[in-house]
Amino acid sequence: MTIKAVVFDVYGTLVRIGERRAPFRALLTQLQAQGRPRQAGDAAWVMSREYDLAGAAASLGAALPASELAALERDLRAELDSVSLYAESSAVLQALAARGLKLGLCSNLAAPYAAPVLRLLPFALDAYAWSFEVGAIKPDPAIYAEVCRRLECRPAEVLFVGDTPEADLHGPRRYGMRSLLLRRDGPREGDAAADTIADLSGVLAALDAG
Repeated sequence: MTIKAVVFDVYGTLVRIGERRAPFRALLTQLQAQGRPRQAGDAAWVMSREYDLAGAAASLGAALPASELAALERDLRAELDSVSLYAESSAVLQALAARGLKLGLCSNLAAPYAAPVLRLLPFALDAYAWSFEVGAIKPDPAIYAEVCRRLECRPAEVLFVGDTPEADLHGPRRYGMRSLLLRRDGPREGDAAADTIADLSGVLAALDAG
């Protein structure tokens, strides 16, 4: 079936964080220090709800002094201000759009991390499936279903591109999409050459190859 749309993961794929502060992780660490044990689903919980940092803290029952919350907010702003596109991202998006393909984003992220991405994109895309809006994180089939629905495409008509094997290669394939794994630092043991690209220009080559 012909590819009609390309969907990208975001962080590590289209954009990078230059100054990592991990404020949401720091929040969970502070909660642990207050006696709340870390739970396996904490990260998924944060990314599947539309909370800012203060909202997440309140919902998790954090009793943080105002000064500590303000410090986390400063770290969040610094991290978001350091987000930038990878060198080839704009050109590849423009080349794909010029081919008449629909374009979308599908990403696991906390709500504040969407805004800088939207500011950096060279143009508005056709569909966005943010985990915090959908209420599900990759590789849950629900988030792939939602991006396909918003693109008005069948799964087999969509190529998914991202840098995490389970979320961006295997998960989409189980749902019926096609997929490519981005390895900017080179292939790893177990990677299939046909499934792996070194940068986003590899998407264009893969489409040309059929």
